[in-house]
Amino acid sequence: MEMQELFRRHEERAIQLRSSTAGERIEKLKKLRSWIMENRGALQKALYLDFQKPYVETDLTEYYLVKAEIDLAIKNIAKWMKPNRVKTPLTLIGSRSSIILEPKGVCLIIAPWNYPFSLLAAPLVSAIAAGNTVFLKPSEITKNTAKLVGQMIDNVFEKEEVIVFEGGVETATELLKLPFDHIFFTGSPSVGKVVMEAASKNLTSITLELGGKSPNIIDETANLDDAVEKIVFNKFLNAGQTCIAPDYVLIHSTVHDQFVSLLKNGIEKVYGENERDLAGISSKKHWNHLVGLLDNAINNGAKVVCGGHYNEKEIRLTPTVLTDISMEMSLMQDEIFGPILPILKYESLEEAIKFINEKPKPLALYFYSRDKDSINRVISTTSSGGVCINDGNIQFSNNYLPFGGANNSGIGRSHGYFSFKSFSNEKAVLKQRIGHTSLKVLYPPYTEKVKKYVELLLKWL
Repeated sequence: MEMQELFRRHEERAIQLRSSTAGERIEKLKKLRSWIMENRGALQKALYLDFQKPYVETDLTEYYLVKAEIDLAIKNIAKWMKPNRVKTPLTLIGSRSSIILEPKGVCLIIAPWNYPFSLLAAPLVSAIAAGNTVFLKPSEITKNTAKLVGQMIDNVFEKEEVIVFEGGVETATELLKLPFDHIFFTGSPSVGKVVMEAASKNLTSITLELGGKSPNIIDETANLDDAVEKIVFNKFLNAGQTCIAPDYVLIHSTVHDQFVSLLKNGIEKVYGENERDLAGISSKKHWNHLVGLLDNAINNGAKVVCGGHYNEKEIRLTPTVLTDISMEMSLMQDEIFGPILPILKYESLEEAIKFINEKPKPLALYFYSRDKDSINRVISTTSSGGVCINDGNIQFSNNYLPFGGANNSGIGRSHGYFSFKSFSNEKAVLKQRIGHTSLKVLYPPYTEKVKKYVELLLKWL
């Protein structure tokens, strides 16, 4: 009853917020930004307690990304809210047409455990910027961050505007029964299907940010030293628990051995004496899953190039590189989502493209090459949520780019203006003149004169 009563109050507030001004929304975001900046240290500690996330990674992937979203929204809300004038056809001469982005209403944001703050707070920023009320469901796995989020919301917003519901699957199930105006979910494709089914019962619009096996292609022209540096960072950031992390590497056979050697040395250089610069695994359940993938691969012939060590007490797993991979191995069936990187050879770019196109569309695709024709071929002949050339992950940090997946890896777009649009209804507005209009000559009764006008109009158009 409490959840339903709060939803009713949110519906009432959402109607009031339809007429909220840019200034009013900006003030809320400024208050949110101030709280986040004042509690940067508390955020670092919460993430470390949850899964030993290094403070620097918290600053880069949790704190900075949310602050950047707030700054961009504050700067642009007034412009985004302005009606967008569009052309009017000749048949409607005298009228004016525009598109208005109005708030959708009461929204639900369900966040995952891998980036438990930024993947909750960033869409919250857009929902507030667009003039909505919000129900937040943080992950129950990262309890310390969820508690901090609750404190943040209590300090910044009224309960009738933003409310947090902590809890597990049962809480999420109850929330999904409510007739929200929009649902923003980040998580796995399997759970995304459950959310989509629940949303369909109320014809609720959705944004699904999912995942998948994002490929990393390296051709024979690539700068291998540069590629190794970037892949070590992008793959093992957050211990590989990133939806856009490179899931596996497809490398041209002529440079395979050299790349593997460089990669082994690169990992040793970064993490050999700096083990605590690698985050822990978020839960024992996920750790068991990763260890199972690793053991299955080794038992089926995979060769461990480096890593492969795990600590059950601290639920940690060292950066691991595997070669001699077969498609029957479990780690090639689903997204790995951890610090395990399989390496596969290919002989021609067409072979690599075919390999990728035979799988569900990934959230991201990475290609390391110096050949412009090859780069254009990969971009034009594959389908994915996004593409990054000669780097990885960084497309996510450009909030002027739309972020999202394709089919199995997601629906809808977020970040900056694109996220603002996701939480808005594009309302078509046409203002007609009073008195004589060009269409009145076509009104019934349909005399011979009217019919001639119609014939002339159809020929003219």
